[in-house]
Parts: sequence; structure tokens; C-alpha cells
Amino acid sequence: MNLPNKLTVSRLVLTLAFLFALLIEFPWHKTVALLLFSAASITDWLDGAIARSRNLITDFGKLMDPLADKILVCSAFIAFIQPGYIAAWIVILIVARELAITGLRLLAASKNVVLAAEGYGKHKTIWQLITIIAILANVSHPEQGALGQAIFGWSLLGKPWVAQLVVISTWITVALTLLSGWLYVWRNRRLFLSDM
Repeated sequence: MNLPNKLTVSRLVLTLAFLFALLIEFPWHKTVALLLFSAASITDWLDGAIARSRNLITDFGKLMDPLADKILVCSAFIAFIQPGYIAAWIVILIVARELAITGLRLLAASKNVVLAAEGYGKHKTIWQLITIIAILANVSHPEQGALGQAIFGWSLLGKPWVAQLVVISTWITVALTLLSGWLYVWRNRRLFLSDM
């Protein structure tokens, strides 16, 4: 197994560790969850960069890299519903979009067509990661005491700046989720319209 594929597998392991840290209460568990999610996000960037620069692209990587990304992001958003960190309808929208695009890619694969990721989809993924990290920073900074207050707690328009970032990044994520999903389906509509 080459290095990019090891990083992809490590992202799945980090996802499990992140969920454990987020959902099981122990001292500083939200801060640990923030660090684990951030590390998993870095592997998302690293595995692709290394695979492209060293020509280590494999069938395993083509399949598992986007799947590991979706598992990481969807797991985080789903875990945020119960404690009230994000509205359920937003998570439903995000997960439904990911499932729809995965279904479209499977349909394309059955017709020997490869659908590459598009620019809006990449921007959507970046904003999803920013939103998740912002939410984790917002909920973890109180447990970090004075250091957390110094980094994340300074006020912007009457709220901690990171809380303002959560609102802004969430709405950008919603907009990009809708736009990228619609564009992807519209540009590839021939795949499913031909079967109707």
C-alpha cells in the first residue's frame, strides 16, 4: 500500500477517533475532537497532493479517497445534530447531496463514464471542512480556559468571532452544497435522462 492510500486509510481511523472524542465525555474531549478532525482534514489534502506529484494514483485511491472524505464530513455533521451544534435540515441537505452525487457517479461508472470532481464541488468540500472546524472551535474554546478565550473568544459584534464564523461558513456551505449539486446533476443529466 503506497503512502497516499495509507493516508486515506488513516483518515478513516481518525474519523472513528474523532467521533469517539466528540461523543464520549472526558476532560477536554471537544478540544481533542477538534485536533483529530483537523488532522483528518490535513490527510485529505496530503493524500491527493502526494498521489498527483509522485504519480501514485491507484484504483483503491480513486474509490476510497472520496469515500473517506464523505464519511468524515457526513459523520461530523450527523454527530452535530444531537447536541444542537447545527440544524438537522442543513445536515439532511448535505448528506442528501453527497448520496445523490455518489449515485450519479455509480450510474456513470456502470456506463463506463468517469465523472471527475468539479470546481464548485471542491470549494464546497473546503467550506464544509471550515464549517466543521469552526463549530468544533466554537464549542471547545470554553473548555480551554484563558487560552481558548484568547484565541477564539474575542468579541465581534457581541459574540465570539468564531461563533460569527460558524454562521457565515454554514450559510456558504449550504449555498455551495445546493449550487454544486445542481450544477453536477445538470451537467451530467444525459446519464439519467437516457434511462427514463
